[in-house]
Amino acid sequence: MTSHRSAAPIPQATTLDQLPVRTFATIRDVRSSHHDGGALKRRLMELGFVPGERVQVLRRVFHGHGPLAVRVGTSTFAMRRMESSLIEVLPA
Repeated sequence: MTSHRSAAPIPQATTLDQLPVRTFATIRDVRSSHHDGGALKRRLMELGFVPGERVQVLRRVFHGHGPLAVRVGTSTFAMRRMESSLIEVLPA
């Protein structure tokens, strides 16, 4: 007789701009923008958006078309969608 256990679904990686509001996630990677030579990636990482850090979208402005209020660690930032689309996350 075999035992069948239901495995918990494995969270799929997404980007921070796609993360639902109030969902916790862990940063998996920060990608470089194609046109800035990596300057934006460095700036995001200097602000604390580093692999392994916990992150959460607190609020979306203008029905999801404006900036996001994002918490990383104990800091809160307003981010444009373009910036948040560079941050790959794994939902908790």
